[in-house]
Amino acid sequence: MDRVLKSARSSGSLNLSNRSLRELPNEVYQNLDGVGEDEKWWEAVELQKLILAHNNLKVLKEDIRNLSMLTVLNVSHNKLSCLPAAIGELALLKSLDVSFNSITSIPEEIGAATSLVKLDCSKNLLKELPCSLGKCLNLSELKASNNCISKLPDELVSCTKLIKFDVEGNKLIMLSENMLVSWTMLTELNAARNLLTSIPDSIGALSQLIRLDFHQNKISSIPPSIMGCSSLAEFYMGTNLLSSLPAEIGSLSRLGTLDLHSNQLKEYPVEACKLQLSVLDLSNNSLSGLPPEIGTMTTLRKLLLTGNPLRSLRSSLVSGPTPALLKYLRSRLSSNEEESTTTPTKDDEIGMATRLSLSSKELNLNGLGLTCVPPAVWETDEVVKVDLSRNSIEELPNELSTCSSIQVLVLSRNKIKEWPGAVLFSLPNLSCLKLDNNPLAPIPSTGLEAITKLAILDLSCNTSSLPEPSILSSLSQLQELYLRRMQLAQFPLGLLCLRQLRILNLSQNSIVSIPQEIKELTYLTELDLSDNNIAALPSELGLLEPSLQVLKLDGNPLRSCMDEKNCSI
Repeated sequence: MDRVLKSARSSGSLNLSNRSLRELPNEVYQNLDGVGEDEKWWEAVELQKLILAHNNLKVLKEDIRNLSMLTVLNVSHNKLSCLPAAIGELALLKSLDVSFNSITSIPEEIGAATSLVKLDCSKNLLKELPCSLGKCLNLSELKASNNCISKLPDELVSCTKLIKFDVEGNKLIMLSENMLVSWTMLTELNAARNLLTSIPDSIGALSQLIRLDFHQNKISSIPPSIMGCSSLAEFYMGTNLLSSLPAEIGSLSRLGTLDLHSNQLKEYPVEACKLQLSVLDLSNNSLSGLPPEIGTMTTLRKLLLTGNPLRSLRSSLVSGPTPALLKYLRSRLSSNEEESTTTPTKDDEIGMATRLSLSSKELNLNGLGLTCVPPAVWETDEVVKVDLSRNSIEELPNELSTCSSIQVLVLSRNKIKEWPGAVLFSLPNLSCLKLDNNPLAPIPSTGLEAITKLAILDLSCNTSSLPEPSILSSLSQLQELYLRRMQLAQFPLGLLCLRQLRILNLSQNSIVSIPQEIKELTYLTELDLSDNNIAALPSELGLLEPSLQVLKLDGNPLRSCMDEKNCSI
């Protein structure tokens, strides 16, 4: 503990999670008082981040006020029944996570913590939220799901910067009209699994709303004002009491997912057939028929209809693949209408993928026959995963350099010839890169220096991309490496420096031997050496037994008992 506290005085961050703590050591509350003789007191810093999650803490003392510089406090997954009033004296606190405890009330003093941006009090025993939260004017994310809250304090109307609001799994019977009017920056609203009987008309004021979830309530209608939610991409209304839908729902041009399962719908409005949905769930309703115009919704990937008394559709169509059902419905249109029905254009598909990415942060453009990267990639905010696989892209544009949030970039099966070093250098958060099955030219000797934080790399089927395998040694944080069908004649010795490797795939090459030094890769859990020319294995391979779970050796001329078998260790 002394070592951890000493480190905290240097970094300003203390993580004591998963330590089975029953109480917080007094030394934590008196952080700087414990400066040792071997420490430079003038270099010690106040605690700014304190993580106490997943312990057995029952009490957080009022002494927490001593940590006046705290900006992040996480005491989730403990056994707290209350919070100290001194929480309000943490004037710089921005993030407070007290989820998964047994807290029955949050002290009104929390309103004095006016810097608060994120509050998570989910999975507790709260019957109400403190009125003083309305004084936290910077609050942008409030999670209070899975409690016993029956009413929200009117003072929350002052929290005009709210972006995410989650009260799923409570006992709310209504949402205030005034609150929604003031929360115009809201992008996610989750009030599922409550006792709501209606949706406020003011819902239309939420023009930036992307995800709206009211499933499992007692709502009997959707107000026409829903058309004002012009950014809505996901709308969940399953398990309610809806008997009809407003025609105005057809105005939601960005809607990609509409879940209406387990209601009492008797018809689906023709106006809603204009939506460019990818998922439409109408299962378990009272539909006796469908408008044939649904057949024109060619962007639909999944249409669920089971559990309806449909008399005009064969059961095989209802439970069968969506494209076949859409084709049948189109066949019932008049000839003029059928002629006007067109398959979605490439721009339509890109637009639909972009809408879905607004909430998922994943942009999927695979298999669209693209010859270049579309502007939608760098125009989509905060996307973390971009899948451009199975296209005909030859190069990455410089504009992609602006997408600093990208963590996963999938470029498999394209026509990329030159190593995109300049672009990769501008993606500081990139952790996964897949460039397999491209006609990639040799990677420059300094080409991997830009992606040293990479955890997953796939260069399979690029026979010329590794002129000098030792260049891989710079990827010290790599955990998964795939080099299938690379025409490698030798085990790349540069891999032996990758001490964090967990998965290594060298299958379908021409490797003849495995170096004894492979014993140094002590984190390996999966090693695929299948379909090579390996005749013998080094005995040192057995030293990997504690971690190695899968060893694939089939397709090698081995003279041992493991000849042509997949081995589980």
